[in-house]
Amino acid sequence: QVQLVESGGGLVQAGGSLRLSCAASGRTFNGYAMGWFRQAPGKEREFVAAVSRSGGGTYSSDSVKGRFTISRDNAKNTVYLQMNSLKPEDTAVYYCAAETTVYYSSSSSSARDYDYWGQGTQVTVSS
Repeated sequence: QVQLVESGGGLVQAGGSLRLSCAASGRTFNGYAMGWFRQAPGKEREFVAAVSRSGGGTYSSDSVKGRFTISRDNAKNTVYLQMNSLKPEDTAVYYCAAETTVYYSSSSSSARDYDYWGQGTQVTVSS
């Protein structure tokens, strides 16, 4: 079992930046690939970015590519999402998730593959 707690959300103007953090406790952090998902009001949860257990493999959705960067610090049991050039359409609740996987260098973009989820942090981008 792993517990995930997100932080760093808030209100920002379009074009601004935020850095989300997700602190993990419980089982060995580097046993999990980590992902960020988001859900806007009235919409389904969507994939944002993921990072492999090693941290060497990252993957992001086309909607955030070039603007958002995912990273992890296994020594601190923390995964980050650096969000730059924010747009109003990035407004959503952002969730951190952990995927149990034997693969060291890959991660999934499917929410179904993730076993543990945080409670989410609100990101609001004003125009």
